[in-house]
Amino acid sequence: MSDDTIRLVTIGRILRRRRRFLIILAVVGALVGYGASLLFPPRYTTSASVLLPGAWEERELLTQAEIATSSVVVDRAADTLGWSGVRGSELRDRVSAKASDGNIIKISGTADTPKRAQQLSDQVAQQFVAFAARIGGDGTDPEAAAQPEALRQMVVATSRRITELADAAGTGQTVESVQTRTELAKLRTSLQEAITKLDQADPAATQANMVVMGPAARPTGEAPPTRVQLVVAGALLSFLLAVIGHLTAARMSRRLRTEPEIAAALGSTFLGTVDVPGDRPAQRPEGGGPWARVRRLLGVDVRWDIPTPRTAGDEAGRRIRYRRVCARLRDRLPAPRRLLVVVPDGDEIAGLAAGQLVAEAGTDPLLRVVRVPVSRPMVPDRDTESGALVVLSAGNWTAGELAGVAEACADAKHQVVGIVLAGPVRAARPTRSGGRSRAAAVPALAVGDDASGGSV
Repeated sequence: MSDDTIRLVTIGRILRRRRRFLIILAVVGALVGYGASLLFPPRYTTSASVLLPGAWEERELLTQAEIATSSVVVDRAADTLGWSGVRGSELRDRVSAKASDGNIIKISGTADTPKRAQQLSDQVAQQFVAFAARIGGDGTDPEAAAQPEALRQMVVATSRRITELADAAGTGQTVESVQTRTELAKLRTSLQEAITKLDQADPAATQANMVVMGPAARPTGEAPPTRVQLVVAGALLSFLLAVIGHLTAARMSRRLRTEPEIAAALGSTFLGTVDVPGDRPAQRPEGGGPWARVRRLLGVDVRWDIPTPRTAGDEAGRRIRYRRVCARLRDRLPAPRRLLVVVPDGDEIAGLAAGQLVAEAGTDPLLRVVRVPVSRPMVPDRDTESGALVVLSAGNWTAGELAGVAEACADAKHQVVGIVLAGPVRAARPTRSGGRSRAAAVPALAVGDDASGGSV
C-alpha cells in the first residue's frame, strides 16, 4: 500500500470493510456539530440599500462603504437604537457594507432576532446618509452652503477690477504698460480656471443627495452557519478525516507485502504460495478481552488494507500447491527430513496453511508446527530437526518483526530453509444441482478441519 497510488478501489475497500466504524464516527461528528450549535446562538441578517446618484468611481464607492461601517456612523446608530447592554463597539462586528453595481451601497446588519436585525440595518443606513450629507455640506449648515457662492462673486469682482486696471494701463505704447497688461491677463486666466474648478467641486452641481431605498426586509431564516449546517458539517468532516486517516496509515505502514521483501527480511529462500479458503471470521484476530470486544463492536477487527481474496479453485488445485512445496523441501534437504514449521502468533491464515501442509507432507518431510510471538520470539531448541520452515501471510509483519523471528531461529540452532506464503481465498459456493455433490463436499471439509486442527 505504501507504494500504490490511491485509487477508487482503495476508497471502496475502506467503505466496505470500515462502514460501521465510519458510521459511528459520522454520528459522533454530528453530535459535536449539534453541541457547537448550542454554544453559538442563532443569528439573523438583513440588508438595507443606499443609492448614490451621479457619477462615482470605484475607489469612491469603496470609500463610502468604509464610511458606512465607521465608528462614527455605528456609534450614532447605537445611541439611536438604545439597546441595553449593547455598545457601538459590539455593533461594529455585526455591521458590514459593500459596494455593488449601480452605485448602491448595501449595508448588512446581524442580530439575535429578526426585528433587531431589521432595525440595525435601517438605522445604520439612515445615519450613514446623514453623516455623508453633513461632511458634503448638503444643506445642514446655511452659512457653509453660502460660502462657495460668495467666493464666486468675489472672483467675478476681482476679474472686473483687473479689466479696469488693464484699460487704465494704456494702449501698450511703452514696455512697462505691455508687461502690466500681460500680467493682468494671466491673473484673469487663473481666476477663471479657479471658478471652473470650484463649479466642478460643488457636490450639488454633479451629484444629488444619497437615498435609502426603502426599509430592510425582516429575515425569515437564520444566518449561516445554521444548526443543520453545523450538524451536517460535523458528520461530513468526521467521515472525511476518518477516510484520510486510513489512507495515511496505509501509506505509512511498514508491513511487508511482496515476496522479495519477506525473503530478504528472513534471509531465506521463497518456496511457494499456498491458498487457504476461508471467510472474514478466519481473518479476525484472536482474543476476547474488553479491547477486542470494543474493536469488534466498532468493526475495526478486520483488516481493510489487504486485497479482496479471490475465489478459490477446486480442492485438487489447492492440494497441488501444497504438494509442490513438499517436493521442493525434499529436493533441498537430505533424509531424514524433519523440519520445524514456524508460524507467527496471531496469523490465522498461516496457521491454517501450516496445518494443511503437515497433512499433505505426511512423514516425508516430518513437520512440527510451533507458534512464535513476534513481539518476543522464542523458538524451541534444535532436537532432531534439520531446519525451520517459516509460514506466514503477507501484509501482517514488518521487516523488524520478521528479522526477530529469523534471529530466534538462529539462536535455537535452526537454519531457515525456506518460506511459504499463505493467501486467503474465498470458498466457492457448492452447487445445488445434485445431492451427490453436496454430500461429497461435507467430508472434504471435515478432513481439512481435522488435519488442520490435529496438526496445529
